[in-house]
Amino acid sequence: MNLARLLTGLEPPDLVSVSVENQALQLERQSAAALAKMQQAARLDGIELAVASAYRSFDRQAAIWNGKMSGHRAVYDQQQQQLDIQKFTGFAKLEAVLLYSALPGASRHHWGTDLDVFDAAAVASNYQLQLQEAEYQAGGPFHKLAMWLAQYAGDFGFFRPYQQYQGGVAAEPWHLSYQPLSDFYLQQFELLMLQQAIAQSSLTEKPLIEQYLPDIFQRYVLNICKEAL
Repeated sequence: MNLARLLTGLEPPDLVSVSVENQALQLERQSAAALAKMQQAARLDGIELAVASAYRSFDRQAAIWNGKMSGHRAVYDQQQQQLDIQKFTGFAKLEAVLLYSALPGASRHHWGTDLDVFDAAAVASNYQLQLQEAEYQAGGPFHKLAMWLAQYAGDFGFFRPYQQYQGGVAAEPWHLSYQPLSDFYLQQFELLMLQQAIAQSSLTEKPLIEQYLPDIFQRYVLNICKEAL
């Protein structure tokens, strides 16, 4: 295994499926085993811990990134107001997208340790999941899940790297990370690995990305909420 290629999403980790309904949802094997135990415990409390997103490759993240940078995918601010990305230039344009979407090569989802979750028992089967903070706050359908995770997720090795906004990625109460492995991966991740992955890519606004890559690495990769839940 080439660690640099794994960390930047160019090679997958040892993946297993975590959804019977959607075989595309996969996690790294240890993370998936821990998730299964947490799902079983949550079920006893009436919560159906479902996975909305899990492992994503560089190419998958690039499709999201290119779509947002070109205006073909919606971009939102912290108040969930849609932005016209074409009105932004320079680092401000990168910031607008990076608030909710990781730079390809720099997404924790590349590692297979991170996933986005919701409570399938709290909503109808045709519910349109938004992955917005309001859904996980008081009055939202997933508030019970958020409170449950705050109390128990750490028992299974998971934490929320974006538990609160720290000037980089927006608060994402739905984003969980399997800490025993993701901590190790973050310690091994180096700016040079990311620079090499970007250099080989054809990302939208690539010259702008390369200009600001050291700042992006500090603010959006290393800058996480490190406390376990």
